[in-house]
Amino acid sequence: MTIYIDVVLIENLIMNYIILLATGIILKIKIKHIRLIIGSLLGAIYTIIGYIGILEIYSSIILKIILSIMIVYIAYYPQSLKKMCKELLFFYLTSFVFGGVAFSLIYIIKPQEILMKNGLFLGTYPLKTVILAAIVAFIIIISAFKMIKKKITRKDLICNAKIVLDGKNIETKVLIDTGNMLREPITNTEVMVIEHTLLYGIVPKEILNHLEEIIGGELEKIPEKIRNKYVSRLKLIPFSSLGKQNGMLIGIKADYIEIEKNGEKDETEKEKIKKENIILGIYNKSLTKRGEYRAIVGMEFV
Repeated sequence: MTIYIDVVLIENLIMNYIILLATGIILKIKIKHIRLIIGSLLGAIYTIIGYIGILEIYSSIILKIILSIMIVYIAYYPQSLKKMCKELLFFYLTSFVFGGVAFSLIYIIKPQEILMKNGLFLGTYPLKTVILAAIVAFIIIISAFKMIKKKITRKDLICNAKIVLDGKNIETKVLIDTGNMLREPITNTEVMVIEHTLLYGIVPKEILNHLEEIIGGELEKIPEKIRNKYVSRLKLIPFSSLGKQNGMLIGIKADYIEIEKNGEKDETEKEKIKKENIILGIYNKSLTKRGEYRAIVGMEFV
């Protein structure tokens, strides 16, 4: 069987690019295609070196990990170690799934034209076979991750919540957000972000209708009786999300919050989690377009 180096290079360049593209889409990374191409080319060159066998350490697991780190860094340019580890993990997961799907399809189409050399699968199958395998693998990976994310979001991350303030209570749907780490900076108290319209009836409307003025220190529009009772209880909470950088929320401490979530072993069983030391961060817009939930807490709550 005759193997052409230029064909192997192009095949691996295409497959590496598809893997990096899929990983970027899954993680919602801002993609720069030139960086993906450079990262893909680095992986393809390594494959050529491995096939030729000019480096004795080409199969070293340490070298492969270093290569993976270099590819991910070139492709996405992560700004922190945490992002780097996350992107590297998803790169590996995507690569494993992609490899399995692509190899299976190639084997079905041209099983007699596949060989292994120096730990690498090679073949003389047409380039269009590789491209077809890449496209099929890409569709399966993206679709699978979307279905998993959708299932987890619906069943596990949106729960019923009861919020009690000054002896009055309201009930709503709350999102348990893995990326929400918002805390009141002075006391380091956990913050539940909640839509201001949900609090009518347990917080005076004079407070809820003048959140921006309160943040700016303009308290003249608030009646003196309400001002004397509530202003000293309000907290200023800086945030850098919710579509706004360097923003500020008004917060007020709840009596307690109770969240009802599915049991770990049986979804029909409900587990109730109650916390007293929680601040309500009052958000003056809607959190979702369709109202799937009207409050957000971090994973630390559960």
